[in-house]
Amino acid sequence: MFRFLNLTLNGVSLGMIYAAVALALVMIWRATRIVNFAQGGMLMFTTFIAWDLAQVHGVNYWVALIVAVASGLVIGAVAERVLVRPVENGPPLNAVIVTLGLLIFLQALAGMIWGNAQAHSYPPAYSFVGYKTGDRTLLFSPNDLFIVIAVLVVVVALYLLFQRTPIGLRMRAAAFNPEVARLLGIRVGRLLTLGWALAAGLGALVGVLAAGTTAGYVQPVGPFDALLVYGFTAAVIGGLDSPVGAVIGGLLLGVLLSYGDNYVSNRIETMYAFLILIAVLMVRPAGLFSRTSTRRV
Repeated sequence: MFRFLNLTLNGVSLGMIYAAVALALVMIWRATRIVNFAQGGMLMFTTFIAWDLAQVHGVNYWVALIVAVASGLVIGAVAERVLVRPVENGPPLNAVIVTLGLLIFLQALAGMIWGNAQAHSYPPAYSFVGYKTGDRTLLFSPNDLFIVIAVLVVVVALYLLFQRTPIGLRMRAAAFNPEVARLLGIRVGRLLTLGWALAAGLGALVGVLAAGTTAGYVQPVGPFDALLVYGFTAAVIGGLDSPVGAVIGGLLLGVLLSYGDNYVSNRIETMYAFLILIAVLMVRPAGLFSRTSTRRV
């Protein structure tokens, strides 16, 4: 029973990271009907910026985190304005190719600046030592609690932004019906840029949080690509149209992967993710929490 509790708590911590990546993907999908495959590259590059500041130049953890998030906001805005907007009204494949190209470019640029050969470690915000319950130690540490709280705060903040503020309501209107929104005087282009910026800023936060969980996590190719795969899987499980589904899908995926790694084998984690995805799509092709009966591709 104690082992099951440990695995569940570990899954919740990982699941919150997957949920945040999924939420970033859902935000862009709802606004532009584009799956941003460059999300992994964006959060990788901003994490490298934070690592460089914290580990090379000795900058405070929180300052490095703020700079990373700010860098994500800028990268997301520039990507939408310069790369995505010229092709967003064309065939859907064009946007896919652009985001994949941006992913490859960011990976290559990070390799040129910081090197491909060495995997770097990023310091966690808090201790890795698990909480004690009697004479036992939980596999849930202050750093895990920080990850859960940080993602929950961002989720609540985004909910309040989209549900309770004028700019959030304009962003929703621009996403659901841009033609009507333009007739009402809403500057749809600026709001789409803001949406991409927020998604990239969220990704930057997730990248720093994830980098502090495992030694050698910060490298141009590898861990962040897997993080994108799990985030995308969580988004599809929950429904690409549903922010709530993205969060629940991430938590569900994190917990199930934790169980699979420990009760079956930890060598085929990616296969577990795809099996879970296939099982959900066989039952609910549009995702567990999608409001639509079919998915647009």
